[in-house]
Amino acid sequence: MTDMMKVKISSQAAPAHWGEQAILSADAEGYVIHTSDNCTETVQRAARKIEAQGMKEVTLAGAGWELECQWAFVQGFTTPSKLNNVTWAEASKEDLAELNARLSAMVWTRTMVNETPEELSPVKLAKSAADYIQSLAPEHVSFETIIGDELLEKQWAGIHAVGRGSDRPPAMLVLDYNPTGDANAPVDAALVGKGITFDSGGYSIKASEGMASMKCDMGGAATVTGGLGLAIQRGLNKRVKLILCCAENLINGVAYKLGDILTYKNGTTVEVVNTDAEGRLVLADGLMAAGETGAPLVIDAATLTGAALVAVGTEYYATMALDKELQQRMLGYAAAEKENAWGLPLEKFHANNCPSAYADTANSRPQKGGGFGGASNAAGFLSRFVANEGKGWIHMDLASAFNNSPNGLWSAGASALGIRTIARAIAEEG
Repeated sequence: MTDMMKVKISSQAAPAHWGEQAILSADAEGYVIHTSDNCTETVQRAARKIEAQGMKEVTLAGAGWELECQWAFVQGFTTPSKLNNVTWAEASKEDLAELNARLSAMVWTRTMVNETPEELSPVKLAKSAADYIQSLAPEHVSFETIIGDELLEKQWAGIHAVGRGSDRPPAMLVLDYNPTGDANAPVDAALVGKGITFDSGGYSIKASEGMASMKCDMGGAATVTGGLGLAIQRGLNKRVKLILCCAENLINGVAYKLGDILTYKNGTTVEVVNTDAEGRLVLADGLMAAGETGAPLVIDAATLTGAALVAVGTEYYATMALDKELQQRMLGYAAAEKENAWGLPLEKFHANNCPSAYADTANSRPQKGGGFGGASNAAGFLSRFVANEGKGWIHMDLASAFNNSPNGLWSAGASALGIRTIARAIAEEG
């Protein structure tokens, strides 16, 4: 450890010869990060610069390393191939426990999202999520995995339709984290994640440049799982259901097609006008399953629309809700956890913005990107499948879950943004 590169932090400006705007300098022991008022962003940017020099491992040394600054460094320094390579600076027992909990959840989430689609099938995603949560609290976890045609038997029509074009079957994971010891205890929260392990677009096939990063389309499933994992490590004592909607959106002779009409468990009929709008089709099943639990809080997360990326960029994720008070609280949780979130509009009329002449609704509009308001219209579609007229439900469109290329704050690949917000929400709500 003594030979490892040391990184110190200072509130003083860098020596003049490093430049007036320098956030990084070096001394005999290693690097010095020079922070101003925005400690976390400065540290994360400096960490990216250090990583770019080819550093494999570093030690955070000296005074001034507050918890959030240490975490910002880890977010900037880690990459898909280097996920656990920072030695913490001296900190309190409580801060070290929090840092290690975040690291565990982040490493699992980013590893899953960065995995190759050949390696991560829908069933394997479900199993990996169950194994991870069970490893944290084996005595409090039970789960069921519904696979292939069994989905139809249980009326989960969306997951089955999207996944039937792959030789590897679709799956729904229903996991119960129940630390109460009472099998009849009420469910306090339900988490629903989109788990499309690869998205070709189906018959509405993507161009190669759009398909290249589609291993990340299970980012919602990984994020809600990571969020639950972090909450458990923080001492969560509430009952939570985790529901993952897992499928590969591929093409073969039995793949679902444009013009198909799906009939959901709640009786809603949906005309398929775009097989690349598959995420909302699988989430509809998950949201109905969440509603059946009676949970007063339902959070779904998904890499759902390109429209959210256009609206908020890759630095934020978007939130949408009919329950405006819950949306404001979620934005507050995100701010407290230093995760960038932004609210986009969702009203009851959005549920009718994808009309169909043949069914209750279409799954999109037959226009590029779903037309104007695509992110809100997708959430409006989902609102047809939630309980209590949307009270207690919030939708997270994870525009910031994945970076196609490195930038000043992040390496290429998964970011795991959202896990801290979810962990805080399920701890604070109710």
